[in-house]
Amino acid sequence: MSGPDVAAPSPWIVRFAARIPPGAPVLDLACGAGRHGRWLHARGHPVVLLDRDVAPVADLAGRPGVEIVCADLENGSPWPLGTRRFGGVVVTRYLWRPLFPTLVAAVAPGGVLLYETFARGHERLGRPTNPDFLLRPRELLDAVRPALEVIGYEALEVAEPKPAVVQRVAAVRAGA
Repeated sequence: MSGPDVAAPSPWIVRFAARIPPGAPVLDLACGAGRHGRWLHARGHPVVLLDRDVAPVADLAGRPGVEIVCADLENGSPWPLGTRRFGGVVVTRYLWRPLFPTLVAAVAPGGVLLYETFARGHERLGRPTNPDFLLRPRELLDAVRPALEVIGYEALEVAEPKPAVVQRVAAVRAGA
């Protein structure tokens, strides 16, 4: 299930996707064109694609196992998914710190949070440059612990798909 001009999934997401329980629902938060949701849906997961602009995933509307939620997460509106929990919560290239507790709570027992976004140091390479949108050192670790067990973490500069300074975390909730 790939749409036109949809980028390949992040190697970080691909690396840890097997930790998502088989057939478990996945939330692709700030999904953009849905590169991760499309990829995970093709692997048997029902997906919720959430973004403030859902036009890039409109081609998926009405498909079995695909739910599209249009919501602005930064305008003070209530979390649109209530108390729903997911076997996988995927977030890439997006940072809105007030959501950290909500995202951690949205991980079901036995589920995994896969998060990758820009970190301090990236401002010398391009956008975003505003420190409000760049993770502080070890910030993702602090955001998920102690509620989730960290199974993978990196803070580094990458060259592909284009130069960036990122933090990445893969963290699981105990239970099944």
